[in-house]
Amino acid sequence: MARLAHFIVSRSRLVLAGTAITTLLAVVALTQITFNADVSAFLLEGNPAGEEFARIQEKYETADPINVLASLPDGETFLDVENLASLAELREGLESVDGVSGVASVLPEVNPVTGDRLDPGSIRDLPPGAGAQLLERSPISEILVSEDGRHSMLLVSPESDATGTARRVIATDHPDFEIAFSGNPVVFASVLDQLSFFLLLIPPLVIILLVAVFYTTIGSRKLSALAILPAVLGSLWTFGLVSALGVEIDIVTVIVPIFVIVMGSADGLHFVTHFQEEAARTDDQLERTESALRQIGVPMILTTVSTSAGFLSLLVTDVQPIRQLGLFTAVGIGFAGLISLLTLPALMTHVDPSTKRAAPLGPRLVRSLRAAIKTRLPALAVTAGVLVFAALTVPGLEVNPDQLFFFKDDDPVRLAFERTEEIFGGATPLTGEFSFDSSDPQGSLEAAGRAGSELEQLDGVRRVISLADLASAFPPDQIDRLLDGSMTTPLGQMVSEDGLRFVLMPENFTTADLEGWLAYAGESDVVDSLTGMPVVWDEIADLVLEAQAQSLVVAFLLVALMLGLTYRRVRETLISLVPIALTIVTLLGFIAISGIQLNLLTAVVSSIVIGVGIDYAIHYMAAIDHARTGGDGYALRAVSKAGRPIVANALGIAVALTALWLSPLKVHAQVSQIMWVAMATAAATSLLVIPALLPRKAVSETSPS
Repeated sequence: MARLAHFIVSRSRLVLAGTAITTLLAVVALTQITFNADVSAFLLEGNPAGEEFARIQEKYETADPINVLASLPDGETFLDVENLASLAELREGLESVDGVSGVASVLPEVNPVTGDRLDPGSIRDLPPGAGAQLLERSPISEILVSEDGRHSMLLVSPESDATGTARRVIATDHPDFEIAFSGNPVVFASVLDQLSFFLLLIPPLVIILLVAVFYTTIGSRKLSALAILPAVLGSLWTFGLVSALGVEIDIVTVIVPIFVIVMGSADGLHFVTHFQEEAARTDDQLERTESALRQIGVPMILTTVSTSAGFLSLLVTDVQPIRQLGLFTAVGIGFAGLISLLTLPALMTHVDPSTKRAAPLGPRLVRSLRAAIKTRLPALAVTAGVLVFAALTVPGLEVNPDQLFFFKDDDPVRLAFERTEEIFGGATPLTGEFSFDSSDPQGSLEAAGRAGSELEQLDGVRRVISLADLASAFPPDQIDRLLDGSMTTPLGQMVSEDGLRFVLMPENFTTADLEGWLAYAGESDVVDSLTGMPVVWDEIADLVLEAQAQSLVVAFLLVALMLGLTYRRVRETLISLVPIALTIVTLLGFIAISGIQLNLLTAVVSSIVIGVGIDYAIHYMAAIDHARTGGDGYALRAVSKAGRPIVANALGIAVALTALWLSPLKVHAQVSQIMWVAMATAAATSLLVIPALLPRKAVSETSPS
């Protein structure tokens, strides 16, 4: 570290110039940042159910529709001609929206009796009883009109830009209806707005909270800001790199800068506090830097590697967004570690590190920690409490199957989905394919009709719609055109060279119901495929469980290997792993008992915590080794050195992530809760349990003569 310190002090301006140029390039790259609100796009990659769903959509040139639910006031129905005319007006308004390729509604394009076009004016000219006749003749009236006749669904087909189209469709209104919008494009449009809000508000607030917490242990606003500077720059560099590579920001990767800022701030905090102590001892810049790096340099490198390892362990999962989160955050942590090791010391040589007031958490915190580790009772109590809590709660851990898990309970999108499901049984239909033999089209239609009827007998299925069901509503010449592909139905293309597309409308179904449908499809000779977002999410739930187990094991093994190679002593390695093991079981128990359960983000936090939480053990063990040469009581001297920054960093991460409560996405608040529990447990177990595993002379007040 002496050579590194000499280089940093003698070439400080060069180091700072290199940092400034890199930061400027990152800022320029950020101007090219793009967002991907299409949640399904990255969920469809890398898993069979998603790839099958994408294949069916491409084969039949279909896309997820925008569901528009039009509801009449109590006492009115769509049997009334005037209400049907208003529905026609709404349909025309939706068709005029830029990006809409078509609108399927219960109203046919032409009057099936006269052949004249049905527009609002011609509908109003119909006799009073004609409304009921129109609904009876519509081949999809059972699908798009509720049983009480008060509600009607319109299916809007977007062109290539489904998200942009959904944002424009949502602005559509009609005075005669209460309108609710659902469907995946609506979800994506809402998420896009929320991602922009997140990046503008949350990171600055996280930085402010971190500085405030660090101030309580450093006692200087200037030094507190410098302590988090490496993490802020690391986050900026990471997003600059992501933008330069053309990677789009989605609901998972949007949290990368938050993770980098709060978790990459530990090294900066440790260096500043150690440099601050050395500055009180000597005015020599080289001696200050060399002494601080000698004590903290190797632990900084180790913690950067361990934290990155926790995130890199996510690469073993089969869920694309989780892999991206792990990779980009690991890169950001690496950037922050490099800046902490080079740029921060160079900057500190040009800064007055003295403080005019004592840190609020300084001496008082150190005295409390020294008193707590003098006996093993606090460590035994904490360990026993954690193990009992875990034994009672971890068995209840489950996967959250809700595909809208990222939305808050009162979010308009969630409420619209719930309203649609309440009235029509499901806001997200499934799609599938029956076998089709072009040499025997009639036989294929009959077989498809029987299979559709059998599917409708299964629990949770409201209706199965295919060309076999619609055939009776079309004249023979139109059936021939539908079969040869020269004509499409209101539900889009339904025929290919070897298949008949069908739509399965669910109704208050459960996971067991879904598994029953898939089992039927797997055993049927007629059903070639059954897929859709509910099927994709069911598979994602299984992948989330696998991701939890795989990433946890890999992260633990990586950290254990790193510690083993560093310490080259089994005892020190095992002692360092005990606190993080206790933290993980506490975390899993909390996720289970809180009702949060596992989802795309919460399932991987435990692996992340391994990489972050082990930092405290590494810094404490390094301080112990440094203090050991002074004789007995080395654990007490070590906690006086390392205890303050460890507590401040744990508190800083927890408090800073409280900013996630302001995020419009529910899952971000859940991450905040989890990290509060994780950081508190990791810091407490590191500072209390590690001394309890050392010889008693480690906490002896008397030194040998």
